[in-house]
Amino acid sequence: MNPTLQNLMAQATRLTQGGDLMAATSVIQAALRGAVSLETATDQAGGSDANVIDVDAREVHRAAPEIYGNSEPADSHDHDPGGQFISGNFANASGTRAYKLYIPPAASSTTETLPLVVMLHGCTQNPDDFALGTRMNEVARKRGCYVLYPAQTQHANSSRCWNWFKHNHQARGRGEPDLLSSMALDVMGRYAIDRRRVYVAGLSAGGAMAAILGDTYPDLFAAVGVHSGLPTGSATDIQGALNAMRIGAKTITQMSASPPTIVFHGDKDATVHPANGELVVAASAGAAQVERHQSQSDNGRQYTRRVYKDAGGQTMAEHWTLHGAGHAWSGGSAKGSFTDSKGPDASEEMMRFFLLKSLHRPH
Repeated sequence: MNPTLQNLMAQATRLTQGGDLMAATSVIQAALRGAVSLETATDQAGGSDANVIDVDAREVHRAAPEIYGNSEPADSHDHDPGGQFISGNFANASGTRAYKLYIPPAASSTTETLPLVVMLHGCTQNPDDFALGTRMNEVARKRGCYVLYPAQTQHANSSRCWNWFKHNHQARGRGEPDLLSSMALDVMGRYAIDRRRVYVAGLSAGGAMAAILGDTYPDLFAAVGVHSGLPTGSATDIQGALNAMRIGAKTITQMSASPPTIVFHGDKDATVHPANGELVVAASAGAAQVERHQSQSDNGRQYTRRVYKDAGGQTMAEHWTLHGAGHAWSGGSAKGSFTDSKGPDASEEMMRFFLLKSLHRPH
């Protein structure tokens, strides 16, 4: 191994030992691509300050926009059209987290209960950034839907990743699954939300945690959206997480029945291997019949959409493979980070998929 690569790998090892998965992966990828020099990579990764991770990820992604799409920081002062976007906090025995909540205009003009989508951001992101990038509030305004954006803290994870790869955050009733599901229930108790139509979606680490929430709380979440994420139980420690991200999960937690799930994943994703998307779909599709459609977005991104239907013709899962796309929210806005404006609109398609699903129980 040449000295430059050896030094970069040492930097990646130190970041891994510190729990900074995304930064370690970025340094490794940059070294292999030759996208940054040793000095640049050392400056980006050096030091134990958690803020370095945010800088590192953005600099490396700027060096390869064809893989990662836009990764510029969002302007938190941008406003969403219509409705309210308010801040809140929630605490229980599993922890304390801030959140943002989008309240659609329909909430004040109808006596009916409305759906709720829980949106889990990716590493280095925050609720404002994620809302701007996905444009989910815009979609929710048109459909009359609440959107809850929990915020991960740097205290819980220095890169603000949801801790999907730790065994104590993968089960019902403890860790982040307990915290996030309880937050959703608290919001549901404060607003006129239809308890049959509550959904969860996320990007990357947020997508992995969305899969966990769907599997551990199928009585709460009627459907799940996983963008560039991983299946439940794909890792239980840092090294396992890096392996799953690099080559795809080898072992996953088998659930009796995962909720209906829609998956988006770029086939050029160099951060989370596309094989993980296949595994997420398999957990909810089972032995369903597959319909395959190939098309192209209005902005030129080709994609393959696979629809999985049960014997009764009900759609159990959808898998959108985005050809040529990297680790970025499909159809997103450049106002947010990690977005691919060329792709089909993942927010619109997830909302469509979600609103066709509901739990069979009274309000």
